[in-house]
Amino acid sequence: MINAVVLAGGPHDGVAALQPGAPNKAFVDICGITLVGRVLAALRESRAIGRTVVVAPPSMHGHPDLALADELRADALRITESLCNGLHDFAPNEDALVVASDMPVLTAAAVNDFIARVRTLDADIAYGCVEKRVHLQRFPEVPHTWAKLRDGTFCGGAIVGIKPRALPLLERFIERLGAARKHPFRLASLFGWDMLARYALGRLAIAQAEERAQKILGAPARALISPYPETAVNVDRVSDVELARRLVRS
Repeated sequence: MINAVVLAGGPHDGVAALQPGAPNKAFVDICGITLVGRVLAALRESRAIGRTVVVAPPSMHGHPDLALADELRADALRITESLCNGLHDFAPNEDALVVASDMPVLTAAAVNDFIARVRTLDADIAYGCVEKRVHLQRFPEVPHTWAKLRDGTFCGGAIVGIKPRALPLLERFIERLGAARKHPFRLASLFGWDMLARYALGRLAIAQAEERAQKILGAPARALISPYPETAVNVDRVSDVELARRLVRS
């Protein structure tokens, strides 16, 4: 079985402002259950998940939707600090999942499939993504920022596989990656301007990006293409809240 960290920290943004008392968007109600509660329910239902740690504001540790977690830990100002808090006692050489707390339609089947694919990759970090055609077949109404590569057109997902031993190498890069996740050109520029030129021309291949990432990080990094588009359905904007409620109701 594989252990998971759910990141339920973050700023009080416009999404959180819709929910009285919510410190961040993870605690916004979607049809009677918070976003983080929906993510935890999917993880708990998965046959492949062992321990689940939630990193959240201490003021919310008594929230009933967090009862599905095995352990609660305090969040921090920076995402890398929160990640360190969540992973600090995980086995360094064993795969773990890092899961965002804003996926309203995440399912156990999607989690199981992601874990199975992580186990087939020889990587210290496996970054989830979804191909555009697959996504549009299931969720045509969900907006995304798409990255056109030589292998196809993709959006970033909200689950990452990681071996904790790689965390010291990844801390700075994770901060930059998180900031660039919704901006393809900023994302491509992290890998070098030659990568950016290939990306702009639609000639950047996933294998080339993986090779450059390994060189930058000093650790094997792979793209994990999930066939489950729910791993890339997030609540990032105020308008996404009502859309998430419609998706849950349907």
